[in-house]
Amino acid sequence: TRGQNFIVAYTRARPGAVFAREGQVDEYVLLIEEPDVPATIPANGESVTVPGYSLVIVPPGESSIRFPEGGEFVRLFSRDNEDLAALCSNAATYAQQHPNIPPFVKWPEPPTGYRIRAYSLDVPEVPGRFGRLWRCTTFMVNVFYPVGPRDPEALSPHHHDDFEQCSLALGGSYTHHLRWPWTAKQSEWREDEHAVCPAPSVAVIPARSIHTSACTEAEDNRLVDIFAPPRHDFSKMDGWVLNADEYPQPG
Repeated sequence: TRGQNFIVAYTRARPGAVFAREGQVDEYVLLIEEPDVPATIPANGESVTVPGYSLVIVPPGESSIRFPEGGEFVRLFSRDNEDLAALCSNAATYAQQHPNIPPFVKWPEPPTGYRIRAYSLDVPEVPGRFGRLWRCTTFMVNVFYPVGPRDPEALSPHHHDDFEQCSLALGGSYTHHLRWPWTAKQSEWREDEHAVCPAPSVAVIPARSIHTSACTEAEDNRLVDIFAPPRHDFSKMDGWVLNADEYPQPG
């Protein structure tokens, strides 16, 4: 499935499965939340093996990902990969550019060049930091820590003026609450939405909609927030983006 600027490919692979990309136009992201799903990623003359529980940034060009034991994983691609965009179940929804979202502009290339970059999800929680965040030229990915049900009296309704939020649930269940601000035209008003999305699921939160999400299962609610391109506000928070030294912000 997809949003305006991104494509999400969720897979449960058989042992030995290989997923190859030829002529990949930009960086893409591999996310493996399960600890026992190893993968080997060769790309452009190098090869990296991860044991699972990892986020990997794969460079443009030719690459493949092999899963010797199979398992669950997610890949994130930018909208510029037209072959994949055409395969999305909701491709017709994004046939035209949405007026509230500006054109897709990638962030600067890493100063040390493109290569495979692998990061363990085994990152200790730090008070004041919002999840586990990484970014590249095309994406910002925030992998939240597993939690129990959210206090319904402590939600966080907010909105984004000019970008979508992709909320990927990989464990538990989430209810995404959305409210549209009224305009001068009553014909444009919309009813509130309360979308129940058990894992695995993708919810694309539109720009300008007031929204908040509540996890509802007793334990192991696991959510990943995805933004394309990266968010400026989170990038300006000292210490939030774990690989900020590898990817400069736009000048």
